[in-house]
Amino acid sequence: MSNVNLAVNFAGVEMKNPVVTASGTFNPQAHSKFYDLSKLGGVTLKGVADVPWPGNPTPRIAETYGGMLNSVGLHNPGVEVLKAEDLPFMKQFDTKVIVNTAGHSIAEYCRVSEALQDAEGVDLVELNISCPNVKEGGVNFGTNPQMVEEVVAAVKKCTKQPLIVKLSPNVTNIVDIAKAAEAGGADALSLINTLFGMRIDIYRRRPVLAQKMGGFSGPAIKPVAVRMVYQVHKAVNLPLLGMGGIMTGEDAIEFIMAGATIVATGTANLVDPTAPVRIVGEMEAVLEKMGVKDINEIRGVID
Repeated sequence: MSNVNLAVNFAGVEMKNPVVTASGTFNPQAHSKFYDLSKLGGVTLKGVADVPWPGNPTPRIAETYGGMLNSVGLHNPGVEVLKAEDLPFMKQFDTKVIVNTAGHSIAEYCRVSEALQDAEGVDLVELNISCPNVKEGGVNFGTNPQMVEEVVAAVKKCTKQPLIVKLSPNVTNIVDIAKAAEAGGADALSLINTLFGMRIDIYRRRPVLAQKMGGFSGPAIKPVAVRMVYQVHKAVNLPLLGMGGIMTGEDAIEFIMAGATIVATGTANLVDPTAPVRIVGEMEAVLEKMGVKDINEIRGVID
């Protein structure tokens, strides 16, 4: 029996440990066949909109050095299906549930948030502001501080659960975006979302993804993610969910030391379905080896 305390409080929500799954990389029905989801601090369900989204044309997934590219396009069946299927399924597990929401306009974001208000079993809502704003010519909400503050303020008014705002790294200054989300009323921030990337099949003389470019994730982006978590932790007074290339318990502890309260596994879930629960055990073992009794002692220890 370990003497290490892994329990944390994230935006007022008590979690048994700081490991959750990242949106879009985790399917509760499939992953629960590999391990008991109750062993995790929480799970994040796939991004959901107010109505079904068809997603992007295929191919939309490709491997690359140190990670993967994806341009799935937030393919999802809509919030009513999530309420009818995923949320009832999650009731059997003793873990927190985060619902990731998407939209192409402030009205769409608000509609999906409002649809979750009567849903049982939603502990936190994660707002994906990397969606293109169709009313502003396709500019991503998350790349403009004024737009970030506006959408966060609007969604906060129609969300009863603590609101996490997921930040895009594809910006000049991540701190400006984080401060805008804080000003808009965010209860927490999650970072980072994927970087933009591209691969070309030189023999076919065309990009490997149908959309040409996609989100780059995996261990290769971890140094960028740790750096951004560190910068944001120093700049805002909000709890952080750190993610970006976490493959081991040591990786996760780096994010905690940089300032994250909890961490999420993403690409790791696709490589090893048991990665999240394995990382919980590895964190415990590493902290014990370091002589750390409580994970909260090491949060943000880097000056």
